[in-house]
Amino acid sequence: MRREEAYHLTLDAIAKLQWNVMMILEAKATEAEKIRNWICTHMTNDTYVTHHEQLSTCLQLHEQNIEVIDGLTKLCNGLSRNMKVILNPDNDASDQNMASMFGGMDTGDR
Repeated sequence: MRREEAYHLTLDAIAKLQWNVMMILEAKATEAEKIRNWICTHMTNDTYVTHHEQLSTCLQLHEQNIEVIDGLTKLCNGLSRNMKVILNPDNDASDQNMASMFGGMDTGDR
């Protein structure tokens, strides 16, 4: 496989991953809106004795969303590094990074 073909396949895979990340974030935004509506409706001052209990319950409900967003941020940072390697092939270090990204296979032109 030529280097250009490998780059094209990699960029196509990155674009598909970005689309999936967008879909996940959209679903999480919808879920967060539902949680917010539920909290505003059901968690009043009369429900909890102290403000600390009310706050800790809200934080527990949102903890999962925060973990998902953190994981997606790390994924996007990794994708960004790969795209920099592909888009700046003149850099000598980028050839080593591409080789490691493709599992050490030969990415040179044939």
